[in-house]
Amino acid sequence: MIPLTVPITEEQIRSLKVGDAVGISGVLFTGRDVVHKYLHDGGALPPGVNFKNGIIYHCGPVVIKDEQGKWKVTAAGPTTSIREEPYQGEIIREFGLRGVIGKGGMGDRTLAACKEHGCAYLHAIGGAAQVLAECIKAVRNVYFLKEFGSPEAIWELEVENFPAVVTMDCHGNSLHKEVFAASQAELAKHV
Repeated sequence: MIPLTVPITEEQIRSLKVGDAVGISGVLFTGRDVVHKYLHDGGALPPGVNFKNGIIYHCGPVVIKDEQGKWKVTAAGPTTSIREEPYQGEIIREFGLRGVIGKGGMGDRTLAACKEHGCAYLHAIGGAAQVLAECIKAVRNVYFLKEFGSPEAIWELEVENFPAVVTMDCHGNSLHKEVFAASQAELAKHV
């Protein structure tokens, strides 16, 4: 497993290839449909949020307050990323992202943005929400909670050895395209 610590340099992200397993430490920001559309439509990041050389995680975490009144993440599984395809490429470029974590893959616009701007799409394991939550050591802050609601808010999460696999790299390679092409070829044999 390749250790990655946020902030990530362009050189580090460009050294990764499809299939590489990484363990991410540092800060992740969550962002789902509402955040992506808001930013795409010209909305500003709140003070204190900086995506530059960072990672956005397509996740609507399940979060509770503990006995001391501190936020605690109890489940943090990835959400399906393709819904962000209309926005992701522009957000990679505009905000200087080095990584996007989700599940299910992204399309050609995101792949092109990854190649041009030095970003990678990383696949987190669906169905392992509680296991992934164990990698979250602290909730540092939450933004847009009132405006967008808990699943759609931007959660600032401190993580340690958060596991993910590179499935779209900076070199134009996409595991998702490869699997789709192989599946189509296999299907064609049986039609």
